[in-house]
Amino acid sequence: MNRRKFLNYIGCGCCGVMINGCSTAPITDRRQLKIIPESNLNAQAAQIYEKIKEKEKMSDDIKTLNQIRNIGKKMEDSIGEYFYRAGINNPAANFDWEYILIDKKVKNAWCMPGGKIAIYTGILDVTKNINGLASVMGHEIAHAVAKHSIERASRSVLLNTSTRLV
Repeated sequence: MNRRKFLNYIGCGCCGVMINGCSTAPITDRRQLKIIPESNLNAQAAQIYEKIKEKEKMSDDIKTLNQIRNIGKKMEDSIGEYFYRAGINNPAANFDWEYILIDKKVKNAWCMPGGKIAIYTGILDVTKNINGLASVMGHEIAHAVAKHSIERASRSVLLNTSTRLV
């Protein structure tokens, strides 16, 4: 097979993957590339989350953890209600929400695909109160609901595959 024909096949194959993998982000309707199944990424995220729970020291501050869970529950309900009223399928309907408080002075929080959320005790000084904490949590949860992890992983797979072919 000559080079031109080979590049033609590769180009058509890539276009086919990109067209089939295109979808839109909830709410914003921004175009996204999703070629990795969400269930695979959620399963991988759940395994990593369990390893983090084993490795990191969990905070024994039950009061703050319960506040985090209460904020999270309200957000879960609000997300569901928003999509119900908008007549749109809830992209977080299959999430297995879970919240942990890690005893570390790191000023960070994150939400993995599938609703696995971690808050570090260090960020509590920055957030100052429940409203600040809810703002940070809402930001992190929005990434998961918008499926940013699937989009990034899909781009990474496409980039790795294309660089290996060239």
